[in-house]
Amino acid sequence: MWFNVVLTLVELTGLLLVILVGFFALGSGNADFSRVIIFETADDKSVFLAITGATALAFFSMVGFEDSVNMVEETKDPQIFPKIMLTGLSITGVIYVLVSIVAVAAVPIGELAASETPLLDVVRAGAPGVPIDAIFPFMTMFAVANSALINMLMASRLLYGMAKQNVLPPVFARVLKNRRSPWVSIVFTTLIAFALIIAVTTILPESVTASLGGTTSLLLLAVFAVVNVAVLILRRQSVDHKHFRTPTALPWVGVFTCAFLVGPWARLDDLIQYQIAIALIGIGVALWAVTWLWNRSVRGSSTRFRHPEDLT
Repeated sequence: MWFNVVLTLVELTGLLLVILVGFFALGSGNADFSRVIIFETADDKSVFLAITGATALAFFSMVGFEDSVNMVEETKDPQIFPKIMLTGLSITGVIYVLVSIVAVAAVPIGELAASETPLLDVVRAGAPGVPIDAIFPFMTMFAVANSALINMLMASRLLYGMAKQNVLPPVFARVLKNRRSPWVSIVFTTLIAFALIIAVTTILPESVTASLGGTTSLLLLAVFAVVNVAVLILRRQSVDHKHFRTPTALPWVGVFTCAFLVGPWARLDDLIQYQIAIALIGIGVALWAVTWLWNRSVRGSSTRFRHPEDLT
């Protein structure tokens, strides 16, 4: 976790550098901030639908905050977590908005859209003397490692929690005796990650790999819609300890907003995302069915051969 904090600080440094370069370009007269308030679409779509599609795509940038929820039960004071996460979301949102503003102001939108390294182009345009080509590759590497690490931490804890609730085989709930970390889930998710890397780089067609980010956003938005409904239902239960309580209006806003962004109008004509999502959900349902049958058979056999005196 400390290594993850270091990676986050390195990634934050790169974004702050882009922001500072943007403001430097503004002071030098090399930025055109009038482009920030121009809303034009490249086709016959309305501005509203264009912003909707961009929002659904940009949602992928916020992936990671939901990962931390799965780590809360390992913290010393989980009650403060909601406020901390909302604070982190707010800070990240401000940083991303500033990066977007300075990027559009420093480089024309058409050039940003066509570039494979848009942030590098922003720094080159705002501060030509900065040796950006020697610095940013390392920052990019740290940023990728940061996202991968937090996702790996989350995935192992997610399998652990599902195993504890009998959704997955109980072997995934095994933990080390001293450190109490779910070692079986960690090993399994690591193998899954390697398999995905091989599949993406050598097996899957480019049309599929190009849609994986949008598919991730699609599935997470659907999950978040369900989570907000769960909040409205669970809050009806009384809790005898101190806990965080969100205003009632916010879960309703979350339900409708996430459900709206799941729609095809937010997919930017990339409907293959639904096909990938349906395939992944199908795999998940199949694995759940196998696990359910396995758990049922195990419980049945353990009851069938149990000594009569133990049945009490």
